[in-house]
Amino acid sequence: MILFRHELRQGRAAFWIWTAALALLMDACVFLFPGMKGQMAAAGRLFGSMGGFTAAFGMDRLNVGTLIGFYCVECGSILGLGGAFFACHAGVSALAKEERDKTAEFLLTHPLPRARIVTGKLAAVLIQIAGMNLIVLCLAVLSVGLIGEKIPFRQLLLMHGACCLLQVELACACAGISAFLRRGGAGIGMGLAAVMYLLNLIANLTDRAAFLKYISPFGYCEGADILTGVPLGGRIAAGMLLACMGVAGAYWRYGKKDIR
Repeated sequence: MILFRHELRQGRAAFWIWTAALALLMDACVFLFPGMKGQMAAAGRLFGSMGGFTAAFGMDRLNVGTLIGFYCVECGSILGLGGAFFACHAGVSALAKEERDKTAEFLLTHPLPRARIVTGKLAAVLIQIAGMNLIVLCLAVLSVGLIGEKIPFRQLLLMHGACCLLQVELACACAGISAFLRRGGAGIGMGLAAVMYLLNLIANLTDRAAFLKYISPFGYCEGADILTGVPLGGRIAAGMLLACMGVAGAYWRYGKKDIR
């Protein structure tokens, strides 16, 4: 528990910065909706005729003239990509930072098995992800209520839940990568999030690349798929398998790693 609390304290600055940034951007989009509501229907028809660009972002299946359609396109992109960057940054630095900051000597002299160290660090990362998503969801619901729109609780819960799973998957995968690194890997984490996002865009552009949706976690948190009832169980299962592999890799590698 001491290690767990220490990790939470160490990460609180990044947690609050990322949470505040995501919440402010998403709430700003919601508050812009009433003023743009009349123009979004025409914009939706325009986007619908733009072929591949529209399909890449799922806008061919969403009505951006409605609150939930607008929310999924604008806020969903912010939460999906921004949350992925935060999760990857937290996950990839979880284990590697001990060698990077030269604190491994202090940590590993304590009577703590390495497996417990990995458990404490992973638990802290997952709690931060859960806390960030809960705060952002509550503020999003509040902002929708403040603009006088009916709150679509079910759709919001589904979309935010899918984004939370996305972040958990990427954080676990990056934690596995972190166990193999000797220095900070922030660039690796950010790069992984960006690559996964691009893979999902490619999968949206052509049916030949549809299999990429089982590789990229963005494949199961698209608002268009969630709102239209596309079966996502297979994609989620593939994503959770990748997360489990990342966690297993973290325990295996860190347990036998020669710490410098």
